[in-house]
Amino acid sequence: MRWRAVGMLQASARLSVVARELNVHRIVIHRLWNHYQRDQNDSRRRGPGRRRIATMADDHYLLQCARRRRTLIERDLEGIIPVI
Repeated sequence: MRWRAVGMLQASARLSVVARELNVHRIVIHRLWNHYQRDQNDSRRRGPGRRRIATMADDHYLLQCARRRRTLIERDLEGIIPVI
């Protein structure tokens, strides 16, 4: 649906016409068009790669463990927090 909206906008259709045809609010099309013009991409994802599993609390805990036991290496720290 995003590519369809972008195609219609590239063909000089108005935001309100595209929004009405796709049955979404005009601001949704406006944001999509701004994002497309800025990045030349209609995807919502900001960056490549996998999503993070560890939370900020997990990161904080790992940092505390590393500070307490300075001889730990990364492999040892991986086993502290279970991966879901």
